[in-house]
Amino acid sequence: MPKAVVPEERRRRRRPTKSGTVLSERLIVEAALRLLREHGSTGLTARRLGLALDCDPSTLYRYFRGMDELTLAIGDALIGEALRGWEPTGEWRADLRAVGLRIHAAYVAHPQAAQLTTSRVTGRPNELAADEAVLDVLRTAGFPLPDTVRVYHAFIDQTLAFAALDAASLALPRASQRADDAVWRSTYARLPAATHPRIAEAAPLLSARMVTSAYPTALDMLLDSAAARLADVRAG
Repeated sequence: MPKAVVPEERRRRRRPTKSGTVLSERLIVEAALRLLREHGSTGLTARRLGLALDCDPSTLYRYFRGMDELTLAIGDALIGEALRGWEPTGEWRADLRAVGLRIHAAYVAHPQAAQLTTSRVTGRPNELAADEAVLDVLRTAGFPLPDTVRVYHAFIDQTLAFAALDAASLALPRASQRADDAVWRSTYARLPAATHPRIAEAAPLLSARMVTSAYPTALDMLLDSAAARLADVRAG
């Protein structure tokens, strides 16, 4: 049977760690992000977290029922980081573009954490706030409810899918990243037009674009489609 999680206000009354730190969910999540950055997903263990926070590993289970719940909290923290300071402007397209770029950027800033969390549904406060904000932007713009849900679904999944893809690339060793990028110059750029005419003509553009994220372009294409649908709705 899982242990009961102690409410936050009760945890704050407990004695500090040996180094004088009073633990909180936020501090544990921050330490977990550091471990992920330094050691990757295999390095995130209760033992290592305990060492990083100067506490007994069992203490962590007063805050999270297990490492999976901590993983959900990490994902929710990344969404909270993305939305910090964001306010809707009333321009639905600009607002959705800003939210998408913010979420994508927050995940790729923590690629190891992104690999763990982009496929998860946390149900935690920051995720709920983000979903409510996106749905509200679409409904306020005038999208019918079925179209709102359809665009929301595509928007969220596309954002997280690109975040996972780009994070996986960034999580590679630097040598592997450089080797992958170099293929566009060393292989694609040298293919003869006689055998690969389309690649040959596009090679200069491919070598420049394929080493960057396609997410902003894909996001604009999604928003173009949503704008065309909204125009149809307004036209009756």
